[in-house]
Amino acid sequence: MNGREIEGSALPWREVRALRGVAGRYFLVLFLFVLPFKAVAQGFAGLGGDADGFAVPQPNYEFRFPADHGPHPDYRIEWWYLTANLTAEDGTPYGLQWTLFRSALAPEAGDGWTAPQLWMGHAAVTTPDHHYVSERLARGGIGQAGVVADPFSAWIDDWVLQGDWDSLQMTASGADFSYEMGLTAQGPLIFHGDRGYSVKSAAGQASYYYSQPFFDIAGTLQLADDDVAVTGTAWLDREWSSQPLSEDQTGWDWFSLSFDDGSKLMGFRLQQTDGQNFTSATWITPDGQTTAFSDGAFSADPLSMHETAGREVPTQWQVTLPDKGVDVTITAMNPDAWMATSIPYWEGPVTVIGSHQGKGYLEMTGYE
Repeated sequence: MNGREIEGSALPWREVRALRGVAGRYFLVLFLFVLPFKAVAQGFAGLGGDADGFAVPQPNYEFRFPADHGPHPDYRIEWWYLTANLTAEDGTPYGLQWTLFRSALAPEAGDGWTAPQLWMGHAAVTTPDHHYVSERLARGGIGQAGVVADPFSAWIDDWVLQGDWDSLQMTASGADFSYEMGLTAQGPLIFHGDRGYSVKSAAGQASYYYSQPFFDIAGTLQLADDDVAVTGTAWLDREWSSQPLSEDQTGWDWFSLSFDDGSKLMGFRLQQTDGQNFTSATWITPDGQTTAFSDGAFSADPLSMHETAGREVPTQWQVTLPDKGVDVTITAMNPDAWMATSIPYWEGPVTVIGSHQGKGYLEMTGYE
């Protein structure tokens, strides 16, 4: 059985509409759950609700590698999330995404079709004029998708990310694009929040969160029957949790920024029903030293809106981190980088000007 692939359109299931408020990396996953002779649409909402028997992140976690590069099935949700800023030989900029999400129906183990793990893969290529998207859905336990820690390999159907985390190979394809990339780490792993314990709300919801933001990347994009050689930088996020949002949070805006002086900034704001935001950020020096910033230190304010896929989304932002002298304008390379997947969201490359120059990636959810 092949994973379900969706090219540039959302699944026509009524349940999807109820889930559109939260998407992207904190997924309310909707999959095709296959049982003998019966298909049932399964969605799990309530990421701000009770974790229902799943493990919950706690402070002072001791990360273990390579084991923690692999899956954590006792937690409800998890992802391996890579974005890249690329440039062709003629100077044309591109963006690239490769993401594998794991979600669990229950904390119990199982084999074959009784395994409770569900998988979703997203791949995208963004150009200044186009945004190509592909999606795969898969059931765990039957070999169709999964992750192993050592040697590291993450896959869904024929999409693969594998290697030793210092050197990775990556492939994906859709109806109108494909890519083959090689990645080489040029710096250390980065742990967000309190040594990887990343708080997401004033009520204390949290995840385990680390990144490899120092990848050099090179390879070939296949677009419209043309092969395009590209080079650039990539950022790989690893995160898992069971209850990462509070009940009053409706979406988020996430920034990964790489500045020309070699420093980097990860920052996010989580939107609340009262109109306020909960924020967090990590400042990363060129040699990989970090400073964590809790709620209120980092700000992200929309400067202009753009209509895409029938929604108004902010595709230009003012981002500040006063403690590090950051006051920059973030602008989408392609404002129409809408991920028209089962649970839709916006994800695409951005440029950075102001106190710092550079480029990066922006993800936005919760926009109707």
